Amino acid sequence: MTYSQAIIKRLTELCSEKNITINKLATLSGITQSTVDNLMRGKTQNPKLKTLHKLAIGLDMTVSELLDFPEMNETIFEDE
Repeated sequence: MTYSQAIIKRLTELCSEKNITINKLATLSGITQSTVDNLMRGKTQNPKLKTLHKLAIGLDMTVSELLDFPEMNETIFEDE
């Protein structure tokens, strides 16, 4: 698993839990649709902290909460 894949998985799960679409997440986060699409399609391999912060705010959580999940904490990433 790559860092990008872990982030995609996390965002997908959170959107599902909160019953929102990826498009709605972009709106709630104040991020352009193309930025979120690039992230979700794996075109953006290493999202900026600013982007992760905006996504966290859109999900009503902190960056720490966003990044605190098993795949992030327990994986040795292939792209390191």
